[in-house]
Amino acid sequence: MKEHFIKINTDYIKLDQLLKLSNLVSTGGEAKLRVMSEEVRVNGEVETRRGRKLRSGDRVELDGEVVVVK
Repeated sequence: MKEHFIKINTDYIKLDQLLKLSNLVSTGGEAKLRVMSEEVRVNGEVETRRGRKLRSGDRVELDGEVVVVK
């Protein structure tokens, strides 16, 4: 798996925003569909809430790519 890091300057970032920021999806609509289709994992667990608040240390997986929030 390929691992990337995304640094945030706030307390948290929402899952759909992170997917777009890290270029794992192209649009918010695609993010919504991928999350609702149970294709996204957060910290190893399937996540179906696109508004899930991610904080430093959280790991998001989609299509063999891993994004770690810093």
